[in-house]
Amino acid sequence: MSSRPYEPHEFEEKWQAAWDAEGLYSVTEDADKPKKYILEMFPYPSGDIHMGHVRNYSIGDVVARYYTMRGMNVLHPIGWDAFGLPAENAAIKNATHPAEWTYANIETQAASFRRMGFSYDWDRAVKSCDVDYYRWGQWIFLKFWERGLVERKKSPVNWCPSCKTVLANEQVLGDGVCWRCKSTVEKRDLEQWYFKITEYAQELLDDLDTLTGWPDRVKTMQANWIGRSEGAEVDFELCDAAGEPDGQTITVFTTRPDTLFGCSFFLLAPEHPLVREITDGTGHAEAVQAVVAAAARETAVERASGEAEKVGAFTGRFVINPVNGEKVPVWVSNYVLMEYGTGAVMAVPSGDERDFEFARKYGLPVPPVVLADDDPLLTELGGVTQRVMTDVPWDEAYAGEGVMVQSGAFTGLRGGKGSEGMNAVTEWLASEGAGRFSINFRLRDWLISRQRYWGDPIPAVHCPSCGLVPVPEEQLPVVLPMNVDITKGETLADHPEFYETTCPACGGAARRETDTMDTFTCSSWYYFRYTDARNDVAPFSRENADYWMPVDQYIGGIEHAILHLLYSRFFTKVFADMGLTAAREPFTNLLTQGMVKKDGETMSKSKGNVVAPEDMIARYGADALRAFILFMAPPDKDLDWNQDGLEGMYRFLGRVWRYVTDVAENAPVGGAIDEAAAKTLLRERHRVAGKVTADIERFGFNTALSAMMELLNAAGDYRRTVTDGARDGALEAEVAETLTLLIAPYAPHMAEELWREVLGHATSVHREAWTSFDEALAAADEVEIVVQVNGKVRGKVTVAADADEETVRAAALAVPKVAEQLEGLTVRKVVVVPGKLVSVVAAG
Repeated sequence: MSSRPYEPHEFEEKWQAAWDAEGLYSVTEDADKPKKYILEMFPYPSGDIHMGHVRNYSIGDVVARYYTMRGMNVLHPIGWDAFGLPAENAAIKNATHPAEWTYANIETQAASFRRMGFSYDWDRAVKSCDVDYYRWGQWIFLKFWERGLVERKKSPVNWCPSCKTVLANEQVLGDGVCWRCKSTVEKRDLEQWYFKITEYAQELLDDLDTLTGWPDRVKTMQANWIGRSEGAEVDFELCDAAGEPDGQTITVFTTRPDTLFGCSFFLLAPEHPLVREITDGTGHAEAVQAVVAAAARETAVERASGEAEKVGAFTGRFVINPVNGEKVPVWVSNYVLMEYGTGAVMAVPSGDERDFEFARKYGLPVPPVVLADDDPLLTELGGVTQRVMTDVPWDEAYAGEGVMVQSGAFTGLRGGKGSEGMNAVTEWLASEGAGRFSINFRLRDWLISRQRYWGDPIPAVHCPSCGLVPVPEEQLPVVLPMNVDITKGETLADHPEFYETTCPACGGAARRETDTMDTFTCSSWYYFRYTDARNDVAPFSRENADYWMPVDQYIGGIEHAILHLLYSRFFTKVFADMGLTAAREPFTNLLTQGMVKKDGETMSKSKGNVVAPEDMIARYGADALRAFILFMAPPDKDLDWNQDGLEGMYRFLGRVWRYVTDVAENAPVGGAIDEAAAKTLLRERHRVAGKVTADIERFGFNTALSAMMELLNAAGDYRRTVTDGARDGALEAEVAETLTLLIAPYAPHMAEELWREVLGHATSVHREAWTSFDEALAAADEVEIVVQVNGKVRGKVTVAADADEETVRAAALAVPKVAEQLEGLTVRKVVVVPGKLVSVVAAG
């Protein structure tokens, strides 16, 4: 047995220091080597790392180390997403400055990452709150502005009363609460800055098809958020009660122009700018404003929900339906949202359930317009071109395909999305100048301004003479001042020394913009900065970006499916159009890892169920924690923490340690080798090497570890059961080295200690070539096959691995228990699944 016990604390920190001193993980561009860019989403410095960090970054580290050993030039960087509200809130709570709090946490996390043995290129580390990073965020803002992708406008926005700032649509969760603090979000009309991501809506949607390495779930979430709809824009003229047009036109977007003849009322969103104009000074103003006020107290999610009560008021005005000239009453209702479509809706209650419920509540007509093929009303209305029925005897709307009725010249055509009726009506509208084919997107422009201090200052100046003026590039960066006391509620707007400036255009007195950028603007391009992190004349060079980009493997949580991942795709496409990169997509492959839970619940300090990684490292070492968290479950599944399992992984690493050191210290005495036993072990060595290789490449980290355990068991059995003189010493040494190489990505410290100190190699195991394997040597001479009779297992049979089907069939039928079951029966069918199963079907 080995004379040295497994004591990870004796060597883990030693090798961490050695790797730093040797620059083992520093990487440069090398055109002669294939590149591999491995990246985990960079963390927010909210404190020390938790088990979610351990899992996420251990996944990436195994992949990075593996591909390095496969001979690739691997970029594996780290940094911090360091601006944002959590730092402000923590600073207020702890009576400190957000910069002090943030940088202290970065130091803590960096030390923990080093202690875990992660193979980061620390020379490329970035912190988004460093001026040499955020200055390039300001440069990017100016370049977007030059390209017409920046806009400042007044519109209804999402306001979080707790965070005291606006939120992008993507930052409002499904139940209408803030993504950060979970407070209910309000609507307010404010002047804000936007990135015009909608300019890229179609490309963002189309290129999802190219992302074959992304989970379908994420692509579906993005496609739904972008929300492309094909239909028509229809122009309705506003008129008075007498039907006299007043010269104003309201345009709606509809996916069902074939139902226009069923429009019996017209709806405006409470925020629509025409609402006050057409009701002020009328007898309807009070009721309408009551609806407007009530809607302002509801979230957009609540209003759009099918379960929410639908409330409305008649405005006293009408619109003219362009297809039949009918006068249609205009109402205001809470279930129409300004941010979807045009903020106006042609209500067709027979074809839309929400319109149906509204019509029934307020006694409005529900004329049929598209009937299902089996609807009894077709007997009465089939072929009827004019409206003879104003109200259907239905309990719900019918939104499917069918036959158009009461639809003038279009009666009898097929109605439905993409139908002949839809196309015919739209073509007629276009010919009359009353409509046009149109495509609409759910996606809205990205609201990027925030009324908070700890963020990247927006490089713009408000001049009373010149209006909005961009800060010239040569005046960048606009430095975030450090003398803002947020514990007193101060923002940049409270500091004249920051906002008082001169206009870059005319030289007159002007006011600097005091909003800062959404932190997601920082995280939307950091992976480009890693390719050229110390460049002080550009955010990154085209040469470096084209060498490294796109990221080959990106790893992070599913919660970023819409926010970060969509924004990053947008930035990359703009960068490509600017000529900064050849890449049009940032991430070739995406792995969304599951959560780490305890007793079925998410770990959190408030629940008191947090398991601190540093405590586990102190007891078991970093290698055991890394390996265990990868062994517990497939990476894309949630896992439930179990410390007993960590103890088991620690014991397994100890067994590997003892085996390798024992082989190194106790070579067998020469003698006649047991060739059969050696062949079995050699086959297992090649089989496991092949399986671990395949498993790592498909992220089967747990099954790869299981295979290593099988090899260790086989090697241990060989060492125990074969006498000293009959063992193959060279084979045992090969197996010891193979185990060390295979486990190196998982337990890098132990592998390094074994490789250099025990096995006597001069260079790092992490610079060694990945272990080879021979599929021919891995193939078994014989295989055991299960035999079923009428679906029930009745025995097993061992046959040669290359036995033909007839031989396998005969051997299976000769198994005594199988023959006994078949006695008195006629074999109807025998199905042979090579290497696995023989299924016999028999009957009396």
